[in-house]
Amino acid sequence: MNATRVGIIGTIIGALLLAGAFQLDNLGGGTSYTAAFRDASGLAAGNEVRVSGVKVGKVTGVSLARGSGGPYVRVSFRVSSVELGSQTGATIRIKTVLGQKYLALTPAGSGSLSGEILLTRTSSPFDVMEAVQGLAGTLDQIDTTQLAQAFSVLSQTFEDTPAAVKSSLDGLSRLSQTVASRDAELRSLLSRAHTVTSVLAQRDEEFRKLLNDANLLLAEVQKRRDAIHALLTATSELSAQLSGLVADNRDALKPALQKLRSVVAVLQRNRANLEATLVNLAPFVTAFANVTGNGRWFDSYVDGLVQGLTPTVRTGGA
Repeated sequence: MNATRVGIIGTIIGALLLAGAFQLDNLGGGTSYTAAFRDASGLAAGNEVRVSGVKVGKVTGVSLARGSGGPYVRVSFRVSSVELGSQTGATIRIKTVLGQKYLALTPAGSGSLSGEILLTRTSSPFDVMEAVQGLAGTLDQIDTTQLAQAFSVLSQTFEDTPAAVKSSLDGLSRLSQTVASRDAELRSLLSRAHTVTSVLAQRDEEFRKLLNDANLLLAEVQKRRDAIHALLTATSELSAQLSGLVADNRDALKPALQKLRSVVAVLQRNRANLEATLVNLAPFVTAFANVTGNGRWFDSYVDGLVQGLTPTVRTGGA
């Protein structure tokens, strides 16, 4: 066979398989639907579609449409393995704390869903992050110095009013002055909060992986619950058996412990003598090991027995 032709055919087949793997979700079939929303709330194509928390499809498109009541957002999605009734509702919900969204469906009604899910059966979530960012932008545009002056003038204008009104306005004046004096700190705090939210948004995948790993750990602990329970039960039974053993043998153990305590006391009192004995015994043991180093014979010598001659005497035997 031609190696070049085989290589080209193999490359084409591999590319087709790779493209098919990336388009696996699109090849899965399913039924397409649309839903009308007042606000897309950050929902985008590719987000999950869930029924009772179970993923059944994905969003295929988000576009702006116009109806009799004005413009609205049309969300296209595809689901499989689920039957949607004629009164099915749809809600955009928050998937993660970082603001990722998904489309939640609530099947209801008889028959099958046909046409678009109307605005009366859809709802969008309140996005806390957008509200905080909007608050930060609004506060950033407030002239706090001018606001403090306005409250001060207002307090002076109502100077001749009853005491209760005057005290309330004085309190507002002090509050505005306090806010004005903390203007730089508030701006810095809002700026840092915006930085933190940006970093969290960039680390969305890592944060979601951390939560998934925590879920896996909890699931493994749940699986090992019976083993942990058995271990704790066995430990409790062991402690009960040991307690019973000590209780049953208390009369026998008490004299033995008392005698052992007496022996330890004697050894404690003679500790100095024992240490001296061990120190003095060391040279003897060394010499004895040297003398008996040739097996069953004792080697020794007599010094000065004969002048000019030191004989060696071998004694002993088995």
